[in-house]
Amino acid sequence: MKAAVFYGKNDLRIEEIEKPVPRSDEVLVKVMACGICGTDVHIFHGDEGAAPTPAGTVLGHEFSGIVESVGRDVTAVKPGDKVCVDPNKLCGECDYCRGGMGHFCEHITGIGTTVNGGFAEYCAVPVSQVYKFEKAGYNRAAMTEPLACCLHGIDRCNISCGDTVLIIGGGMIGMLMLQLAKMSGAGKVILSEPVEEKRRQAEKLGADLCIDSVKEDLRTALKRADVGRIATVIECVGRKETMSQAIEVAGNKATVMLFGLTSPGEKIELSPFDIFKKELTVTASYINPYTQGRALTLIENGKTDVSSMVYRTVSLTELPGILADGKERAKGKIIVVPGIGN
Repeated sequence: MKAAVFYGKNDLRIEEIEKPVPRSDEVLVKVMACGICGTDVHIFHGDEGAAPTPAGTVLGHEFSGIVESVGRDVTAVKPGDKVCVDPNKLCGECDYCRGGMGHFCEHITGIGTTVNGGFAEYCAVPVSQVYKFEKAGYNRAAMTEPLACCLHGIDRCNISCGDTVLIIGGGMIGMLMLQLAKMSGAGKVILSEPVEEKRRQAEKLGADLCIDSVKEDLRTALKRADVGRIATVIECVGRKETMSQAIEVAGNKATVMLFGLTSPGEKIELSPFDIFKKELTVTASYINPYTQGRALTLIENGKTDVSSMVYRTVSLTELPGILADGKERAKGKIIVVPGIGN
C-alpha cells in the first residue's frame, strides 16, 4: 500500500509499504480522508509536535475511514462500519491516567505522530480509539480530532453568557473556535484576520466584527468599535507577535488562551506587571482529552460547520509539496484522500 513516511526534516516520502494486519484488539481502517494539521507541518520542518516523531513513521492523525477487518477480540465494531479515530492512546496505568489527566500520559501513543497514522491507504488502530458515525461523511468525520482539540481549549476559556470574545487568526481552528465561543454563550465574537475571504467566511459563521489585522492596528480598531471589555482572547495563529498582541488587548480579569502552536524554541516577552494589573489568566490547551465523542456528536448533528473552510482535497502524492508550501496551506484546510491519484 502507499503511505507518506517521515524520515527527517523536510523529508517525507511516498512509498510502498506492507499493509498492516490488525492485532487481537485492533481494527484495520481503510483511510478515506485525512486532514493536514499544523502539527504535521511542524514535524515536517523538523520541530516536535505533541511528542517526538521517530524516523520511519507514517504521519497523519486527523482521519476517518471504513473498517476493513477486525482482530479476534474486537466486538464493538465490524467490517463495513464507518469510523473516525482519536489518535491519542493512553496507557491507563500511570499517575496522570489514574488521576483523570490522561492527556499527560507518561506512555501515550500518538497515532500519526509516534506510530503509523492516516496518511496511508490503510491504518491499524486499537479499537478503543475508533468512534462510529453514520451521517457525517468522511471529510467531515476526519475533522473530529481538530474539533475535539478546540473543545478542550474552549472548556478552558471559562466563557460566560454575554462575554465578548476575540479570536486572533481565521484559519480552520479560528473558525471552529468562533462557533464554539458562540455556542458557549459569547454575546459578541470578534475575529482578527488579514485574509478577506476568511473574514467573509467568519461573518457567515456569525462573527459580530471582523478586523483586517494588516490594514488596521488591532487595539485602535477595537477602541473605535467600542467593544468594551474583552473577557477572552483566543490566539489561533501560533506566532509570538500575535501571542503578545493577545495579552496586550485582553481586558481586565480576562482569560488569554494561547492555542496556536509555536516552534519549541520560540519565546515571547511578558510584562508581569501588566498581567498583575489586569489580573489576567494566561493559559494553553494540550491535545484532546476525553472530547472526541462530544466533537463527533456536534458534527453528526450539524451543530458545527467543519466543511466550509476546507479548501480542497488532494492525493497522497501531492502531500510533500503541500507541507513545503505555506502559501498553498494558507488558502484553507486541505484534506488528503489516499485512494485518489495514486
